[in-house]
Amino acid sequence: MRLHAFLSKGMRSRILFPSVALAALCLFLAREQPADIKPKEMPAARTEAPEDDDLPLRSDAGPEAQLERIFAEIGAFRLDRALQHTESLIQQYPNFRLAYLIKGDLLLARARPLDTFGAAQNAPPAQVADLRAEAIARLQGYRHKPPEDQAPRYLLQLRADQRHAIVVDVGKSRLYLYRNDAGFPRLVTDYYVTQGKLGAQKMAEGDKRTPIGVYHVTAYLPREKLADMYGNGAFPINYPNEWDKREGRGGSGIWLHGTPSDTFSRPPRASDGCVVLANPDFDRLGQEIQVGLTPVIISDAVEWRARDTWQAEGEEIRRAIEAWRADWESRDVERYLAHYSGNFRGNGQDHAAYAAQKRRVNRGKTWIKVKLDNLSIFRNPGKEDVVVVTFDQAYESNNLANTMRKRQYWQKEEGAWKIVYEGAGT
Repeated sequence: MRLHAFLSKGMRSRILFPSVALAALCLFLAREQPADIKPKEMPAARTEAPEDDDLPLRSDAGPEAQLERIFAEIGAFRLDRALQHTESLIQQYPNFRLAYLIKGDLLLARARPLDTFGAAQNAPPAQVADLRAEAIARLQGYRHKPPEDQAPRYLLQLRADQRHAIVVDVGKSRLYLYRNDAGFPRLVTDYYVTQGKLGAQKMAEGDKRTPIGVYHVTAYLPREKLADMYGNGAFPINYPNEWDKREGRGGSGIWLHGTPSDTFSRPPRASDGCVVLANPDFDRLGQEIQVGLTPVIISDAVEWRARDTWQAEGEEIRRAIEAWRADWESRDVERYLAHYSGNFRGNGQDHAAYAAQKRRVNRGKTWIKVKLDNLSIFRNPGKEDVVVVTFDQAYESNNLANTMRKRQYWQKEEGAWKIVYEGAGT
């Protein structure tokens, strides 16, 4: 049986095959279903009238709630109800390929039990694997929300005018949107996303990987200025940042963007390195993004912290920053330079050149005042203890006054935070 008869007229330009086998889906679902729902084989659909159920309805954006309901009906052998919900899902998202595949297997299940993936003849193995991966990623993201009383380790301090922050977990194909709630990040919503074809840890141009690090949105590109493959628009981020360059990572053109007009969503690994959202999700997310302000932290496995631990980690780095500021004001140049790593590089200088310049400049100072405002602190994902610190700096002395936005990278060395990069912020 071919799926042509089951596809809407608008979808026939892309021939898809029913490939999410019901038995295999239920075996996946059984890991979190009651013990009595673990079928070895999926029977043909029931014909009796469906019973009422009390499955929770959630307000989450996207199709995950409907998919959860569909798979629960399949797990309970109520295939007619599963088909009804699938039809409703297709009406809501006409280009949602995964929904068409589920529909195809549900229709095939009326004729015979299904116990393998690729129930239709000639089902392409690559498409089968991609869509199964998407189904699992969506369901796991829906079922395993971050605890409300915990925060991503990376969002140590948002400045007051940063209304939101974005955290991407490429390992789970999930993007989390956090609201700045008087300094504490509160989860607003989350979305399924696509990452690079070859995974994360981008190193070079064309390696088809998504970068890991702390970034900021630098611009907005509307649909009218883009090719259709980018969907409803794009938000470029500042990859490679200063830390990437220091670590020898290259490449460019990493964006948050949408999907082509004939595609609802893409498999978990399908981009050339960008983070890709379904167009409706992109539009909703875009309403909360502030160009130049919204941070985008991309991790391969998000680390969560209880509020007291999160607060303690933030306080530790804030004390180091304040000590650096106070020691600068003290005009004790050696105390001030002790905050800088021997591996420091910034503005074209290494540690030796920077130290020599500071010693020379300080000879002419009789007083110094330094004020820091609009401080943000974000921990870099990864094994290194690195934080990205950005602030507005007002400097005054007996012979100079200026203001600037500054960005520093601090790294923990032998238990102490040291500055390894310093330069103008963006």
